[in-house]
Amino acid sequence: MKSITVTDTLALSIPERIQLVEEIWDTIAAQAVTPELTVAEKKLIDERLEAHRQNPEAGSSWENVYRRIAKKYEI
Repeated sequence: MKSITVTDTLALSIPERIQLVEEIWDTIAAQAVTPELTVAEKKLIDERLEAHRQNPEAGSSWENVYRRIAKKYEI
């Protein structure tokens, strides 16, 4: 396989670069292995899920979370 450099990619048009990135991403996604959660991570997820079941109103909506992040980072 021929190696390409950053200079090679910059010579491509923007649509060609986007296509290249999509093709690279597709190969990564096809080979991606989902890492196994640790026992501690599974326990934490179970605890948070149960807390949500007990009190679903305690959390924040995605819209509120996004607004807080956007405000903090001036997005």
